[in-house]
Amino acid sequence: MDALGNPGPPPVGAPGWYPDPAGSGSYRYWDGRRWTDAVSSAIPPAGPHDARDDARTFALAAHLSALLSVFVGVPIAGPLVVLLAKKDDPFVRGHAAEALSFNLSVMLCAAVLVIAGLFLVIVWLALIPLAAAWLVLTCIAASKAGQGETYRYPLTIRFVHD
Repeated sequence: MDALGNPGPPPVGAPGWYPDPAGSGSYRYWDGRRWTDAVSSAIPPAGPHDARDDARTFALAAHLSALLSVFVGVPIAGPLVVLLAKKDDPFVRGHAAEALSFNLSVMLCAAVLVIAGLFLVIVWLALIPLAAAWLVLTCIAASKAGQGETYRYPLTIRFVHD
C-alpha cells in the first residue's frame, strides 16, 4: 500500500484474484488495468468462464460416450451426436471424428472376427485383446482431450475426416 492508502503495484498476470497487496491476508480482484474494490477472504472465486473448457468437455464426451456402448450396444452413437452438435468447433470436431472412426474400425474388426469365429472357434479369443485395446485407447484419448491435446488412434481407418 502506498502513502495514499492505495493497493500496491499491479500483478504481471492476467485479470484475476490475487493476494491483496495491502497485506490484509485476503484476495483482491485485478481487472487487467487496476485493483478493484472486490475483496474476498475465502478461496478466490473462479475466474471468468473459458470457452476452451467447453470444447475440452465436449471432446472428452466424444471419447467417453463410446464406453456407454457397454449398456447401449452402439459405440458410434455418442461420438456421432457430439460431431453433429459441435461441428463448428475444430477441436471438438477433430476429436469426435477420430472417436467415430476408431469405433467404426473396432466394430468392423469385431464383425470380421465374429464371422471368422463361425468357422474357427479359436478366433473368438481374439475379441478379448480387441476389447482391452478398445478400452485402453478410449481412456487415453479421453485423457488427451481433457488436457486440450489432439490424439490419433493407432490402426484406425479414417472413415470420418475432421
